[in-house]
Amino acid sequence: MTQRHRSAVPVDVCVVGAGQAGLAAGFYLQRADRERRRRGARPLTWVLLDAHDEPGGSWPDTWPSLRLFSPAAYSSLPGWPMPRWSGEDNPPAAHVVAYLRDYEQRYGLDVRRPVRVREVHRAPDDRLEVRTDHGDWSARVVVSATGTQERPFVPAVAGADEFEGVQLHTGSYRGPAPFAGRRVLVVGGANSAAQVAADLLPVVERLHWAARRPPRYLPDHVDGRVLFETATQAVRDRAAGRPSRGVASLGDVVAVPAVREARDHGGLRAVPMVERLTRSGARWPDGHEEPLDAVVWATGFRPALRHLRPLGLDSAKGRPLTEAPEGAVMPVRAVGEPRLLLLGYGDWCGPASATLVGVGRPAREAVAAAEALVDRDEAASGQD
Repeated sequence: MTQRHRSAVPVDVCVVGAGQAGLAAGFYLQRADRERRRRGARPLTWVLLDAHDEPGGSWPDTWPSLRLFSPAAYSSLPGWPMPRWSGEDNPPAAHVVAYLRDYEQRYGLDVRRPVRVREVHRAPDDRLEVRTDHGDWSARVVVSATGTQERPFVPAVAGADEFEGVQLHTGSYRGPAPFAGRRVLVVGGANSAAQVAADLLPVVERLHWAARRPPRYLPDHVDGRVLFETATQAVRDRAAGRPSRGVASLGDVVAVPAVREARDHGGLRAVPMVERLTRSGARWPDGHEEPLDAVVWATGFRPALRHLRPLGLDSAKGRPLTEAPEGAVMPVRAVGEPRLLLLGYGDWCGPASATLVGVGRPAREAVAAAEALVDRDEAASGQD
C-alpha cells in the first residue's frame, strides 16, 4: 500500500469548521470515542480545524441587534441547553457567541485555531488529505462544516458598478450608526433584510426596502422551533411518499419583536425591486427615481466550499449532491465520495441544519457514518 505523505498528521475524522455545526459534530465524536473506550474498542482520533481566531463561528461577525428566531430554550446544541436570556426579546448574537464559547470549553473539544483549510485531496492510500496553512492532516473521514459566511451573495443589478454611494453586504453590516441621517436602500426579501431594515428605520433620513416579490410574514406566534418541526415533518413526509409543504409554505420572514414593531408602528413596508442603480440613486420599473447614499445587500450567502474543489464532486445548483448514509435519513454524505460528509449548510444536508436547534440530528448521523467507515477500514486492514 502507498504510504501517505509523512508530514500529514493521521486522524480518523477531521472536522473543518468549529462553528455551531462543527461543535455539534465534536460533541458526538467525543461521545462516540468515550463509548468505544468503555467497551474496549480502539479509541477514535479526531480534530476540529477552525479558521477563526476566537470561538463562535460566524456569530461574532454579525450585527449587534441581530436576534435569534426562538427563545434560548429552543436554540440549543446537543447535550447542553443554551442558558436563558434575561431580556424581553429573543437572545442577541452576543449571547450566542458566549454560549458557543462556553460549549466548546464545557466539553473540552479539541479545536485548532486559527487554521485555514486550503484544499482537500484524495490521497493514494484511500484517505483524504486536508491541506492547511498550519500543516496537513490525513483523515479517514472529513466532515466539512464551514458554513456560508465567507461567501456573501450579491445579485447582478444593472448600474451597480456606476453607483457612487456606499455598498455593503449584511456580512459586513455592524449596525445603524454609520447610516444615521442618510438615504438607504435595503435589498432582499427574507429575515436578514427585514431585521436590518427594522434596525435602520429609526435613524435614517429615508429607507427603501426592495424585494423581488412581497415578503410574506410568518404568523407572529411562529418561531424557530416551529420552523424546525415543520422542516423535520417535511422530511418524514417525503420519505413516506406523502405531499410535503415544508417551511417555505409558512412564509419568508419571522416576525421577531423588532420587526413586528417596525411593521406595525414604524411604517416598515417592502417595495418592488429596483430596475437599476444610477450614479446617485436607484430607478424603479415604473420610471421614478430616488436619491440614495447607501445600498445594503441582504441577499444571502452561498456555501463556503472552495476547499473541496480538488475532489471534483458531483453537483447541482452550485452545491454538491448529497445522500443519506446507510441506516440514516439525513443527506449528509457527498455523492461519489463516501469519506466526505457535509454538515450545517442548509436543508440539502438535513432539515434546518443551518440552525442551532436543527444541526444536532444531522451531526449525530454524520458521526455515526464516520465511525462506521472507520470500523470498516479497521476490519479490512485486519484481513490483509
